[in-house]
Amino acid sequence: MAPRLFVCFGRGSSSSRNEVHALGKTNRTVVEAPPSSAEGPILVELFSSQGCATSPAAELLLSRLGRGDFQLDAPVIVLAYHVDYWDYMGWKDPYGSSQWTVRQKAYVEALRLDTMFTPQVVVQGSAQCVPNDEDALLSTIASAPRFPAPTFQANFQRPTSESLQVTLTGALRSKVDNNGVNVMVALYESGLVNDCPTGENKGKVLSNDFVVRKLEKLCTLKDISPKKTVSGTVTFTLWDSFNSNKCAIAVFVQNNSHQIFGSQNFQLPDDM
Repeated sequence: MAPRLFVCFGRGSSSSRNEVHALGKTNRTVVEAPPSSAEGPILVELFSSQGCATSPAAELLLSRLGRGDFQLDAPVIVLAYHVDYWDYMGWKDPYGSSQWTVRQKAYVEALRLDTMFTPQVVVQGSAQCVPNDEDALLSTIASAPRFPAPTFQANFQRPTSESLQVTLTGALRSKVDNNGVNVMVALYESGLVNDCPTGENKGKVLSNDFVVRKLEKLCTLKDISPKKTVSGTVTFTLWDSFNSNKCAIAVFVQNNSHQIFGSQNFQLPDDM
């Protein structure tokens, strides 16, 4: 049988809530990150699909990871991207997007893999594994390189009922050379539950956490020192069922080779 482009693979602690400072009765809230340690969190990115029979088990494992169920030497930030290439199998993933398929493809090419598959985990943009194997997942995280967390302060505003504006100001705490980096901001949601009446997971109730709903570039930086203050603003268009109590943002620094050089997360204020 000829090799397939896509494979549904393998049958057979995140940071605590940050302090929130509400400013009067306006629709503006500032969130400060906890004091930065010498080494920051490890970014763990899951590529998954509700249309893949083996993804639910990986989603459960990553949910436990993000909740802090495992004793790790480093905190983690978990992000789950739902790809869209299994939508033809009888169930269209409500969180699937071609944008996340493109992101996974970039990792497949950077890591010199032969095919795209789900579920897949990429750690710090530099190593990957099949997350149905708990030992492999924890081993990949344990051996991942670590970098200082940025020192961003986040300012949240709701310019309209359909949008969320995030302004970030702080230092990367890592030197950036002339090859440059992108500072990315992901808006993600947890506590999602869906009945799946068709497809490979027919009859199952699927639970998903840390699902990336939006991803925007804050800025591109070149030739800056670790202590230089940088600032930028992103605006997210929100979905109909948006609930700030279930959402958070992750900020991460990524170079052109897709490696991660620092990350930080913020829980959204309850009054957003």
